Amino acid sequence: MEKKTESYKIKLEIFKRYDNKTEIKVQFENETVWLTQAQMVLLFNSSKANISEHINHILKLDELDEISTVRNFRIVQIEGNKEVERNRKHYNLDMIISVGYRVNSKRGIQFRQWATQRLKDYLVKGYAINEKLKRVA
Repeated sequence: MEKKTESYKIKLEIFKRYDNKTEIKVQFENETVWLTQAQMVLLFNSSKANISEHINHILKLDELDEISTVRNFRIVQIEGNKEVERNRKHYNLDMIISVGYRVNSKRGIQFRQWATQRLKDYLVKGYAINEKLKRVA
């Protein structure tokens, strides 16, 4: 039975403030986003060597489990004037966030500010909802 994966071309919210033109095509499967190393290079405006170093360090420290955070997806790419299918490693949202908190670039800083604000908003709204529920009960 063939496994279905969906591919989406989206504008990541992190870029709305800084660059309305940047788009990254992402894989979406099992309720998470998957990016290649090359896409993380674009996302964080960093180098392939730097992203690779952070991924290897995250895995070496057992911060994240490779089995659940790294996956091969078959993608079509242009090589010369041919379309060729290749297996490419993709990394899930957990890995993307972990790398984002390590990358030392302007875009990395913007990512951390964006992610921290989202987490803060989520926690504050969750607390407010819990307090309202307590008063109702």
